[in-house]
Amino acid sequence: MGSLLRSLSGVRWGELRDATGAAAGGIPPLLSRIAYGDEDTARIAIDDLGDAICALGFVVGEATAPTVPFLLELAGSPHVACKAELLDLLGSIYQTDQWHSAASATQDRKHDASYRQQTGWETASRTAVCAGRSVIEGVASSVRPEEATPARKLLQVMDDTLPFPEL
Repeated sequence: MGSLLRSLSGVRWGELRDATGAAAGGIPPLLSRIAYGDEDTARIAIDDLGDAICALGFVVGEATAPTVPFLLELAGSPHVACKAELLDLLGSIYQTDQWHSAASATQDRKHDASYRQQTGWETASRTAVCAGRSVIEGVASSVRPEEATPARKLLQVMDDTLPFPEL
């Protein structure tokens, strides 16, 4: 796969489900298209990947957190196109709280236990984005405004987003 995405094969994609509930085996080819495709190919792949790991822009799945380090790797690479779209996707992932909100709303009822797994996906995904803060800060210092502006926006989102509610 080249120097980018070298550790992609270390993830057991076949054992994971994406945000739609489908098998996550389609994620590695999408990441490769982002890494090595032209701008149009990358843009389509980011859109498709967003549907898989952050459905509807606010629902993450089991495969989201394992995908985030690769998104950060791509966003930090000097030769990858569509960094703004990658950073927007990372921002959507960071802000997801659908499962936490649902669990909080059903707290003290018998259904709240059913959200435990999904809230874990949200927590793991947000933690993965936080782990890449230095990459995002690096992009934010770019002299290219089309890269720096969305990176600064993501940093602001990270600083302004409230912690998940106590469950």
